Amino acid sequence: MSIPDELLVDVAATVEAGRSNQMSLTVVAGGVVITGRLAPEALWRQRVSEVLTDSTRLSEFSGVFAPDTEEKEKEPPTHLHFHLARILQGTVGMPATGGMYRVAIADVSAWTVGDFSYSDS
Repeated sequence: MSIPDELLVDVAATVEAGRSNQMSLTVVAGGVVITGRLAPEALWRQRVSEVLTDSTRLSEFSGVFAPDTEEKEKEPPTHLHFHLARILQGTVGMPATGGMYRVAIADVSAWTVGDFSYSDS
């Protein structure tokens, strides 16, 4: 297992502490480029839980993603939680509307602040 980038851990911790979802980031993990905005884990879990709750076939999984309401001792984040994110493939971002991705910080091999978008021009 690789050693997580301390600067990236600090970025994730700042997102968690500030409860902000405005930090745009692009990462390479497992050879895949993912671009989007970071969200605090609790906010990300809540949104995924809501989407699953509304699903007729997957509603039973919504509780798995329900945010943990217990106060825990703060440990450094181990994952990035993207929303409005796209996997970049050639000149296309999938899904076009953005998705919810959880990426292990230890799996990130490269990253940059900001996100990428494509135009047809």
